[in-house]
Parts: sequence; structure tokens; C-alpha cells
Amino acid sequence: MRTIVNIAIGLVWLVNGLYCKVLNQVPRHQAIVAEILGKEYASLFTRTIGMLEIGMFVWVISRIKSRWCAIVQIVTVAVMNIIEFLMVPHLLLFGRFNALIALLFIIVIYLHEFTQESSLRRRSIL
Repeated sequence: MRTIVNIAIGLVWLVNGLYCKVLNQVPRHQAIVAEILGKEYASLFTRTIGMLEIGMFVWVISRIKSRWCAIVQIVTVAVMNIIEFLMVPHLLLFGRFNALIALLFIIVIYLHEFTQESSLRRRSIL
């Protein structure tokens, strides 16, 4: 089950990075970036963010420094969603309700990496 959750978390980053941003199959993402960071470089910034999300996918799947990875994911999702909630709620798929979805994703990441079961399993491997 742990592997399945890890893959699912990674796939969230891969789909959002590759499909939505790098391949620009969900133009709303570029519109969000344009409104927050400016239209002039929105395409470049969107693709760059997408590449970073693909990098996050690789990091999640690799399980290298998994606790650091979880912390970076949690902070990234929180900051990104706070900015979007405040600045562009009209462009979000579910409006301000997106914040709840982000919170649920953060909880999944936290429980996956920092629960007692996770810690016990890690200690028994080491």
C-alpha cells in the first residue's frame, strides 16, 4: 500500500507538470501564471514550473531524502495554493474550494511520510 500511495503522490506532480504545464494541455495554468507573474513571460514560467514539478515526481518516486521531499512538497503546495486563493480564485478549477483539495493532498503527504507506522518501518529497514 505504501508504494501505491507514493506512486499516486508522484503522479499528481507528473500530470500537473508534464501534461498541464509543459505540454500546455490545461491553458488555465498559464492564465494563472500570467495573472500572478505577468503575461510577458507566462509561457516560460509555466513551462519552468512544469519542469520543476516533473523533478518533484522523480524525487518522490526515488524515495531519496523522503522526509525532506515531503517537507518541500507540503510547503510548495501550501504556498502555491495560498497565493492562488488570494490572487486568482476565479481561475481555479474549483474556485476557493481548491484550498480544501490542497489541504487534503498535504495531509496525505504528511501521513504517508511522518506517521508512526512510516517511522517504525524506516527504523526496521535501517
